[in-house]
Amino acid sequence: MTRQTVVAGIAAVVVVGLASGFWFASREPAPSLVGSPQGSGTVMSGTKQPMEMPVPTQHGQTDHTSPEMSDAGGNRITIAPERLQSIGVKFQEAARRPLDKVIRTVGRVEIDERLVGRVNLKFKGWIEELRVSAIGDHVKKEQVLFTIYSPDLVATQEEYLLALQSHRELGKSEFPEVSRGARDLLEATHRRLRLWDIEDRHIQDLERTGTVLRTLPIHSPATGTVIRMEARSGTFVTPGTELYFIADLSRIWILADIYEYELPFIKVGQGATVTLSYDPNSKLHGHVGFIYPTLDPKTRTVKVRFELNNPGEKLKPDMYANVELKIPLGTKLVVPRDAILETGERQLLFIHQGGGQLEWRSVKLGAKAGDWVEVQEGLKEGEHVVTGANFLIDSESQLKAAVGGMAGMSGMK
Repeated sequence: MTRQTVVAGIAAVVVVGLASGFWFASREPAPSLVGSPQGSGTVMSGTKQPMEMPVPTQHGQTDHTSPEMSDAGGNRITIAPERLQSIGVKFQEAARRPLDKVIRTVGRVEIDERLVGRVNLKFKGWIEELRVSAIGDHVKKEQVLFTIYSPDLVATQEEYLLALQSHRELGKSEFPEVSRGARDLLEATHRRLRLWDIEDRHIQDLERTGTVLRTLPIHSPATGTVIRMEARSGTFVTPGTELYFIADLSRIWILADIYEYELPFIKVGQGATVTLSYDPNSKLHGHVGFIYPTLDPKTRTVKVRFELNNPGEKLKPDMYANVELKIPLGTKLVVPRDAILETGERQLLFIHQGGGQLEWRSVKLGAKAGDWVEVQEGLKEGEHVVTGANFLIDSESQLKAAVGGMAGMSGMK
């Protein structure tokens, strides 16, 4: 198959798609127009005439008897300007512009695991006075949550006072073994209290007053909201029981799924906007805090953690929120997506060269964002690209078949 034969075939396909529409359109007189090949559209002059079908010659060439369309050779086709106007062909200048990719997803609100406090005991006893008694209560760090009576704790306090007294009396003994024994006993008793998480201030009060406390106050390890609690007045508790789970909800996480093909655009530190479906006017701003290292093989997504402040604790754990990332891709040479004709094996653009001459080109595409697509190869800035043409839509399947058949031919670009 020769190059001329292929070009003639494309011209024939286009004419077939145009013929019926042009026949009816040409039966009415058209208004007088003036041609403008470098504008955003094409305007013409004259009266519409019926369009005749091209006739192939014996050598495979197409004989265009119609003045409205002809084969200009190579990868170009010439269509009379008035015909371009009648079928609604539109042009737009290829230009460089800032390109932003927008990624939208839905995430679930989670507690920031770095801002939580858990209260559990390392000794057994009975809860006596309950100071914080309901889920949802706000507490401050070091606030007393409850008091507890523990026989083991009482006995250890008594041992500590005896060891302290012994150390005071025997610590300066002239016999090293005696003084060392008194010191070791005091240190062992003090260590036991610290291993039970008894704070130094309570031990200092015990040393200062010499009075054994029957009940010991337990303090909150963090500022936040009580999310879970098992503490009840009069309850006997054992080591390891989680009595309170306290979380600071002023700063939260949102865990969202990002598809693997979008993952290359996601970087730690990128900004994100968070909205709620029931309150779209309220916007919160956060950033990408962490990209999880594993991919879900079923959904082909990766978990991404967004971190943000939560003023007024508007976002609650387990809520769903909309997350949007706007990622700048830089300044690119772009065209509207409607200008691209997909053939299955390549992407084509039609360039208006003026005077009704259209040139098709195979191009290499890059990033896509919204209604725009980057053209990396095959197009120059300032060229006029066909962005809207009914004949391209009507004849799309035929054009794809004709152009697609040229994919394997050498010398065709």
